[in-house]
Amino acid sequence: MSLLARSKPGTNAPGGANKWVRLAKWMVLAVLVMALFVFLAKWARTLGPVQDFVLRYPGHSEHPAGAPVGLSVWLGWQHFLNAFFLVLIIRSGWLVRATARPKAYWTRKSTGIFKTKSEPVKISLELWFHLSLDVLWLLNGAVFMVLLFISGGWMRIVPTGWDIFPNAVSPALQYASLDWPLENGWINYNALQVLAYFAIVFIASPLAVITGVRMSPAWPKGHPALERIYPMEAARKAHFPVLLFFTAFATMHVALVLSTGALRNLNHMFASRDDAGWVGFGIFAVSVAVMATASILARPTFLRQLASLTGKVSK
Repeated sequence: MSLLARSKPGTNAPGGANKWVRLAKWMVLAVLVMALFVFLAKWARTLGPVQDFVLRYPGHSEHPAGAPVGLSVWLGWQHFLNAFFLVLIIRSGWLVRATARPKAYWTRKSTGIFKTKSEPVKISLELWFHLSLDVLWLLNGAVFMVLLFISGGWMRIVPTGWDIFPNAVSPALQYASLDWPLENGWINYNALQVLAYFAIVFIASPLAVITGVRMSPAWPKGHPALERIYPMEAARKAHFPVLLFFTAFATMHVALVLSTGALRNLNHMFASRDDAGWVGFGIFAVSVAVMATASILARPTFLRQLASLTGKVSK
């Protein structure tokens, strides 16, 4: 009796064991589906019409006249900041979703510019951290958008012709068959990358903001018309899939960067140079260390001290 009482949930309990069994089954199924997908792609590439299609649509669309060549220095530090904030946003968002009983709460100070007639709203420490990161990510995103349009870099990630779609199918087929397409991201992203970057910057990011604002304490309370037009449940149903999309994109993005010419790709992204040296890798390694350290520090003990600078923290 005492042994059963002391056993931790998820270890000896049948429910915990079943959870891991289900996870293992899903992982095996995912591997089998991926193997089948690779097999079908390799078979398809042996067909004459498919080979003709790949030759006709090599995977790149032409840029508009005046599109910049290469990647600017500002894009390197923007890339790091976006990755830094997104890693912590995804982690904190998952904690908000998974934490049933928060260990601490944060209440804003009702003084200065935040002074209102209503009582300050108490939120969990995890939610405070998530919302604070969202604000920093939004500020960084605003800087990114301004620089993107001033520099003309938008022309590298915005589709400007219908041929983007067949040209996106071609590299997708080449990636799936494990025969990487020939490309040079310094000059021109392939069409599949263009669509992915466009979706992240101009679709997923605004959707994350619109749904996040609806779920945050910043949303105006006591307005039946607004709540009827944009109910909380609709925002919640869209917000979590957006988080999953960001996670899937980041995972695939890192995997392809490291498997399709890692040193050159990392130099493009972090060092603003088109060679296969080790400078970009060094900067990348430091950035990973910074993100890992921040993730480790993002615990209640440290967050309490940080949150107390902007409000009252209570257990």
